[in-house]
Amino acid sequence: MDQRWEQLKRECERCRACGLCEARHHVVFGVGNPQAEVLFIGEGPGENEDLRGEPFVGRGGQLLDTMLEAVGLSRKHNIYIANTVKCRPPKNRDPLPEEQDACGNWLKQQMNLISPRIVVCLGRIAAFRMISPDFKVTKQHGQFFEKDGVLYMGMFHPAAILRNPHQKPEAFADFLKLRDKIEEICTHTELRFDD
Repeated sequence: MDQRWEQLKRECERCRACGLCEARHHVVFGVGNPQAEVLFIGEGPGENEDLRGEPFVGRGGQLLDTMLEAVGLSRKHNIYIANTVKCRPPKNRDPLPEEQDACGNWLKQQMNLISPRIVVCLGRIAAFRMISPDFKVTKQHGQFFEKDGVLYMGMFHPAAILRNPHQKPEAFADFLKLRDKIEEICTHTELRFDD
């Protein structure tokens, strides 16, 4: 697995399949445990992520890490975090469908290697792509959807929670549902509260 994972990462870092490669500083391949049973998917890198080469490192990432830690999850140990696109869209705009299509094979290969039991879609773009094109984050967040033996859940994007702090209790309730589902079906995920 390690060799295949590193090879995929190297190939992805050389990708020039769409125009997003022109202005990137780094390809943001992902971060975490590539053997995790839980995969988080965001929409695409922002400015901080592009500069550092890691997803969710700005204020939204700090909020995400806080919520993860509250339910025993950590990008260091028991989850993996990726995006629908690996390069930053200009001015942090939503990635276009054709950019997501061009980048989709990288995410598909990551998913094939990880074989997650649960996929958490952070925000509407990821949920549209992974769950359904008519997914309504405000109404369907925190619900599980089964596709090909994998459970999918849509959640509010951390940046959306920062813009609308009144969503924080609902967002945290979704993390509690996720924790309960992990305890129910993920046999190799140890929740850790000691970091």
